Amino acid sequence: MTKTELINSIADKANCTKKDAASALEATLAAIEEALVNGEKVSITGFGTFEVRQRGEKTCINPKTKEKMVCPPSKAPAFKAGKALKESINK
Repeated sequence: MTKTELINSIADKANCTKKDAASALEATLAAIEEALVNGEKVSITGFGTFEVRQRGEKTCINPKTKEKMVCPPSKAPAFKAGKALKESINK
């Protein structure tokens, strides 16, 4: 499903215009992104949890030169599905 298809689906289910659905989706995504940037978890009961996970330093290989190099630690966004979402998918 693309972002446009998601907006259309939201507009149909919420009985609102596509413009309103797009604004709501953009606001939701911006709020989730802002919370993650600030190091917070975002838990949506019945759906899941968004969080930032820390990746440690590791040794990598440059595929072009085959030279070993050290990749610095980094942060990565992660999503863990909630129980209700898992159950609805596995029906």
